[in-house]
Amino acid sequence: MSDLTAAAARASADEKESMPTMGFLDHLEELRKRIVYSIGAVAVGAIACWAFRERIYGIMQRPIMDALRANGMPDKLVYLNPTEPFNLYLKVAALGGLFLTSPFVLYQVWMFIAPGLYRNEKRYVFPFMASTISLFAAGGYFGYRIAYPRALNFLIAFGKQFQPMITIGEYTQLFLSIILGMGLIFELPIVVFFLAFLGIVTPAFLVRHFRYAILIIFIIAAIVTPTPDVINMCIFASPMLALYALSIGVAWVVHPDRRKAREQAGK
Repeated sequence: MSDLTAAAARASADEKESMPTMGFLDHLEELRKRIVYSIGAVAVGAIACWAFRERIYGIMQRPIMDALRANGMPDKLVYLNPTEPFNLYLKVAALGGLFLTSPFVLYQVWMFIAPGLYRNEKRYVFPFMASTISLFAAGGYFGYRIAYPRALNFLIAFGKQFQPMITIGEYTQLFLSIILGMGLIFELPIVVFFLAFLGIVTPAFLVRHFRYAILIIFIIAAIVTPTPDVINMCIFASPMLALYALSIGVAWVVHPDRRKAREQAGK
């Protein structure tokens, strides 16, 4: 009995230690500190990427260059304002800095929410960071290598009888919309992880509403894809369906009912 009492006391002490109380002003100060650290890191990353701005943008414009060459058109983008190239390179350097320092920024996000977690829940920091970065990179890579080139080839070939005059600003906006959009869409398992971890959604709920999820996924794919054809829409929708199925498994693993069952089985 004394051993059980001592174990309970240690558990209570660990819980108090891992759940420190913070006032509202303390939360604001912590948030300010994390934002300042993140902005400083992104600024340093942007300065570093400025030296490689032309090479970075060369990678960004490769899909449109390939599409233009494949259709026998001049592979050259244009600009309409003398300040546009300089502003474009500033944006490219800033985005490059954000991607370069994203692990540090995500760590700052985790450090902000960590005081509200139990000690045993804080072990998710490295899986959280690794999975978030990996999924976003996978989404961007899928958009860059598969979805976006197919969409560009369709659009350029469709208007082949006209002479294109594609500006660097319009192309960059389209590129970022597709690549960042796919990267964010691939974060679906992370969103479901937090919702299931907090008990807001259950695996049964996700399975029960699978047909509605398919409808919503195809609506999102129709919005994201820049082309009106069904084939490209299915290309955009197929990874989202796979991610939704993966999210069901994630919800099953981290839901509070499953965690309690594992804890009871381990006793």
